[in-house]
Amino acid sequence: MTDTNKEHERLLARSTGSDALKHAIAAADLYMQAALKANVATERSRLRRKCSDLLALGERLKANSTVASAASRPPVPESTRPLTIQEKTIIIKSSRLHGSVFPPWETAPAPDTFTQAGPEGDVFVDPATFSLSAEQESIFSGWRRPEQTENIMTATSEIDLAQDLATDCSVVASLCAAIRHFGPSKASLLPFLMYPYDHQALRPGVSKNGKYVFRMNFNGCWRKVVIDDRLPMSSTDRTLYVVDRRNPHLVWPALVEKAYLKIRGGYDFPGSNSGTDLHVLTGWIPEQIFLQSDDIELDETWNRIKTGFDADNAIVTLGTGKILPEEEQTLGLVKEHDYAVLNLVKDSRNRLFRVKNPWCDSRVWTGAGSSATLSLAGDTDDSPPEDNLTNTFWMTFEDVLQHFDSLYVNWNPALFAYRQDHHFTWEMPDKTEDLVFTHNPQYSVMAPPSSSPIWVLLSRHWQDGELEILRQRKADRDDNSLATVSRQLGFMSLALFATNPPGTRVPLSEGHRCLHQGPYVDSPNTLLKYQPAQPGVAQTLVVAQGELPLPKYNFTLSFFSNQPLTISPASEPLAHSISVHGAWTRRTAGGSAVHASYLSNPQFALSLPRATPLSLVLSTDTPNLPIHVAVLYSNGGQRVTSVSGRDILCASAEYTCGCTYASLGSIDAGTYTVVVSTFEPGQLGKFTLRVSADVPPAVKPVLADAAGRLRTAPRELAVFGEGEERIRARLGITRLSRVCVVARSSGGGGGAAPCSAIRVSIELGSGVSRRRVLVVSGEGEFADASLGLRTGEVDVDPEVVRSVGGGGGELWVVVEQIGGGGRGSISGSASLSSGGSCGGRRLQSQGRGVEVEVLSDAPVYLGGWENDDDL
Repeated sequence: MTDTNKEHERLLARSTGSDALKHAIAAADLYMQAALKANVATERSRLRRKCSDLLALGERLKANSTVASAASRPPVPESTRPLTIQEKTIIIKSSRLHGSVFPPWETAPAPDTFTQAGPEGDVFVDPATFSLSAEQESIFSGWRRPEQTENIMTATSEIDLAQDLATDCSVVASLCAAIRHFGPSKASLLPFLMYPYDHQALRPGVSKNGKYVFRMNFNGCWRKVVIDDRLPMSSTDRTLYVVDRRNPHLVWPALVEKAYLKIRGGYDFPGSNSGTDLHVLTGWIPEQIFLQSDDIELDETWNRIKTGFDADNAIVTLGTGKILPEEEQTLGLVKEHDYAVLNLVKDSRNRLFRVKNPWCDSRVWTGAGSSATLSLAGDTDDSPPEDNLTNTFWMTFEDVLQHFDSLYVNWNPALFAYRQDHHFTWEMPDKTEDLVFTHNPQYSVMAPPSSSPIWVLLSRHWQDGELEILRQRKADRDDNSLATVSRQLGFMSLALFATNPPGTRVPLSEGHRCLHQGPYVDSPNTLLKYQPAQPGVAQTLVVAQGELPLPKYNFTLSFFSNQPLTISPASEPLAHSISVHGAWTRRTAGGSAVHASYLSNPQFALSLPRATPLSLVLSTDTPNLPIHVAVLYSNGGQRVTSVSGRDILCASAEYTCGCTYASLGSIDAGTYTVVVSTFEPGQLGKFTLRVSADVPPAVKPVLADAAGRLRTAPRELAVFGEGEERIRARLGITRLSRVCVVARSSGGGGGAAPCSAIRVSIELGSGVSRRRVLVVSGEGEFADASLGLRTGEVDVDPEVVRSVGGGGGELWVVVEQIGGGGRGSISGSASLSSGGSCGGRRLQSQGRGVEVEVLSDAPVYLGGWENDDDL
C-alpha cells in the first residue's frame, strides 16, 4: 500500500485537471484505509492529516475544474505539490493585511451569499476602513451605493476607463489593458475573478445585498476579498474612483478597483506598477522588460510580445521614468506614469503600439522628435475601435524604446503545463552579510533531459510595515515621486548558478559560475526565464536582496514549465558552518601585507579535528571596502607575528570590495590562524567571517599581543650603527613574570639602505661562552621585520637572573641582523636624528630602526641600547 500511495502522489505531482483530481482522491482513500489499520496513535494521526490534506487539495482541484469547464480558455496549471506545515503557516499568517483578513480561496461562494441579509438589515456593510489622501478628503462627500439595476453591470458601448484623483494610474492602466479579457465572452476572465457573475448574460451579476466577492492572487495564493458596493462620492466634478466615460452608469470596474485598493491600503496608496497589479487581478505571470537596457534585443522582444498579444496570451502595459517638466509639455507624456497598450500592429513601415493614458483629460503623445509616419494614426472608418477612445495615440516601437523605461507583459500561465509553488520566510541577515548568500534562500532545480524553458517567479508577500514606510517616507521627502518612494522598499533578484556538487548552496556570486542573473527590481515580483544549461543536472537558484528594510519577509517561488521539475531546498556543500563577527577599529585596521601594521589586523584561531575541505566567506557592512582573508600556518593558532609566502595555506583573491571567498580542497587536522584585513590601514568597518568544513570547526579570536599584558618599550628605537650585527638592552624584572618580545621595523623615511633580516631574543648572561638564549623569534631563523617578529613566552625568575653576573643580573633583549655592513640596514622607514643616545654613547646613524616592546604580566624595565658584537 505504501508503494501505491507513493505512486499516486508521484502521478499527482505530474498531473493537472481531472487526472490530478483522480490521483488525489485515490491517494486520500489509501491513506484513510491505512489510518484505520494503524495501531500507534501518532502514526494514525499522521495518516489522517495526510488524508485530510489530499482531500482539501481534491476540493480545490474540483473547484478549479468546475470553473474551467464553464469557459473556453485552456486550463491553468495549479501547483499540486503538498505544502509543509511551515508553508501552511506562512499562507495563513499572510492572510492578515491592513486590518482585514483575506483567507485562501477554497471555492466559489454560493448564490445565496448575495441575497442574505447583513447585520444592518438587507444590505452588507464592509467594516474595513478605506483611507483617503488630504486632497481626496477635501472633496469627499460620503459613501454611496449604486442603483440596484442590471444597467450598472452592462456596457452599451466601447468601455473607456479614466482615472482622476485616485493615485492608482497603474490599476486603471491595468484595467484598460485587460478590458478585452474581461469582455462579454465565454473566454472572459471575469467569471474566475468576480462574484456574483451572470453566466447567461456574460457579465457580472448584481448583488442584492451589496456584497461582492473577488478572487485575487497575492501573498502566495488565490485569496478571497470581500467588499460592499459603496463608492466614494465627490462634492465637485472630480471623481475618486475609476469611471467609464462612455458608460458612466457602469460600476463593476470601480468595484474591481475598490477590492484591489482594499488589499493595498486605501484610495491613497502610494503607487505600484501595472505588471504587479495585473498579477493580482488576473494571476498572469508578470515580466518587466527594461527598455533602457543595453541587453534588449529589439526584434526578439517585438516578435515575442506581438505573438503573445495576438494569441490573447499577453497583456501589455508601459511605464515612464523621470521626465523633466519641459519635456512633459513637449512630448505629451507624464513622468512616472503607467499606460495601457490596447493594440500592437505592424504595417508596411512601422511596428506600432496603440497606447492609452488612463488619466482624465491628460496630455497625449505629440510625436515630437519622431521620424515615423503613422499610417494608422487617423480616425477613419477603417480604424480599430480603440482609436475612438479618449487619450489614446499610436506610437512606434522605436519611440516607445526612447521615451518609456519599462514594458510590462503579463503572460497567460496556461502557456505551461506544470507549476510548482514553494513558500518560505526569510529573516534578513546582519548588515555585514548583505552582500553574500550565506543566509539567502536557495533551491536545487533539476529539469529532465530535453527540457523546455523554465520560468521562475519570485513574489514578496505584502505586509503592513511596507505601507507605513511608504507613507512616512513619502511625507518626509522633498522628492516624493512614486518611483523614489517605491525604492524605499528595497530590491530583489533571482540568480542561477552551476555548482559542484550540483544543486548545492552558493556562498556568494564572486568565483562561482553564474548561468543567469536577473536585474535587481524594486517591484514585489521578479521573473527569471532560462533554458536549462544541462538538463538532468541540478542547478542552484538563489534569492537575492538589497536594502529590504523590514526584519522578516514571506515569499513565494512559482516554477512554470512544460515538463515536471525536481525542486528542493539546496543543501550545504560542507556539513558544518560557524560564523564570527568582528570589526576593524583604529587599533586593528592594519591594512594589507605590504604595510608593517598588517599583523595588527583581527586574527582567529581555526581548529579542525581531522582533515576536511574548507571554505571561508568574509563580508562587511561597507560595500566599497576592499577586504581579504588568509589562512596561515601558525604555532597552534597563536597570534602570527611574521608572515612569509610559505606560511600562507590559502587566501582569497586580491582585495575585493564588500565580500570575498577562499577555499581549500583538503586541509589537515590542526590549528591554524586566520587573518582578515582591509587594503589600507585605518579603513574601518564591521565584518562577519563564516567558516565551513565537513567537520565541526572551532573558531575563536586570537588576542592582540598586548591583550591583558603590560607593554614596556625603551626610550628610543633599536638602531644599528655602521658594521654592527648585535645590539642589546638590559631587561629588569622584580618578580616572577611571563614575558615575550615583539619587534617590527619602524615607519618613516630617509633613503636608507635595503632591508636585511633580523631576529630578536631574550638572553641570560653575557659573552659568547656564558650567555644562554631563553627564547628567540622564528625558531632562530632571521626574518624580515616589516610585518613584525615575536618571540615565544618564557617565565623568568628574578632570583635566577640575580644569580648570573655581578649581582645586578644580566637579562637582555637582543636584536641581531645579518651582515651589518651598511648603516641603518634594518627594515622599516623611520629615521633617528643624530645625537640620540644608545647605552651611554652616541650612535651617529641616520638609518632605519626597530621598534621593540616587551609584553609581560608584571612590571619590567627596559634600558638603553648598546652594541653587543664584541662581547
